[in-house]
Amino acid sequence: MMAKKRHDSAREIPEVAFAAPAGTPAGVEVMSLAELRQRVCEQTLARPQRPDFHHLLALTAGNLWHVVDFNGYALRPGSWLWVRPGQVHQWGDLTQAEGTLILFQQDMLDPATATVARVDDPHVPVIITPVADDAEAVTMASEHLSHEFRSLGHLPLDVHIAALRHLLAVLLLRLAHLTVPVGSPAPEPDETYLRFRDAVERHFTSTRRVEDYARMLGYSGRTLARAALAGAGLSAKEFIDRRVVLEAKRLLAHGDETAAQISDRLGFVTPSQFSKYFMQRTGRSPIDFRNGVRGRAEGPGPSEALGQG
Repeated sequence: MMAKKRHDSAREIPEVAFAAPAGTPAGVEVMSLAELRQRVCEQTLARPQRPDFHHLLALTAGNLWHVVDFNGYALRPGSWLWVRPGQVHQWGDLTQAEGTLILFQQDMLDPATATVARVDDPHVPVIITPVADDAEAVTMASEHLSHEFRSLGHLPLDVHIAALRHLLAVLLLRLAHLTVPVGSPAPEPDETYLRFRDAVERHFTSTRRVEDYARMLGYSGRTLARAALAGAGLSAKEFIDRRVVLEAKRLLAHGDETAAQISDRLGFVTPSQFSKYFMQRTGRSPIDFRNGVRGRAEGPGPSEALGQG
């Protein structure tokens, strides 16, 4: 399926690279959850991992609990889960679920499509639930992609790959631009919020001060506060802090850097300042958090299990 590990320690969350199945073109793979269960044991699937490619998952029956970046999500038929490269995710019990899993590398898409489909946007919801006509259109796009993936050899290879690219693009564009059901307005975020959000993504390791972002963007602190509340339902400071904590969790879970090294990377003056900051916002020390995540990450990695099949 997918995995070539890039890690040295058995306790480290593996960074998983895409590897095309034998005899198929690189860049995309479509499988049922039944096929996934046959190829990878339950213990391995329950192990946290950090892929460098996209996961799209849609259930057709049952239910599934899935953890993405340390938050749990309940997936039910009709909803789609989108895990992006770099996010740490962990499968729940797959024995109660049936559905379709689509794995793809971002370079399967041309840059313009990737931009319009918002594949790089870390703030897009993990769970997407199409409704009415949208649900039918998304299902048709998924089924067409699955059919083409399984039709290798029916067309010249270059034509087959081009068809996969286009069908994947249709599915992603549908998911990224669903219409909103009547009575549930979802206005687009305003420019102030988008500029603030992008600035935080670029500079959260340099500053955690709202006033610094206000100054660099040319707004008042109150303007940023209103924009963050309207766009994310959070205060501007909470928005910044959540991004810092997420990165801290990723680094603690994924790598072997010490808490002191992570503290320095995230722009804290001292390790004790970082530890206090993390404890206040998570209720756990950095080391306790790492030990808890690593304790769930024992066992063979995905590439080892898949290599045995």
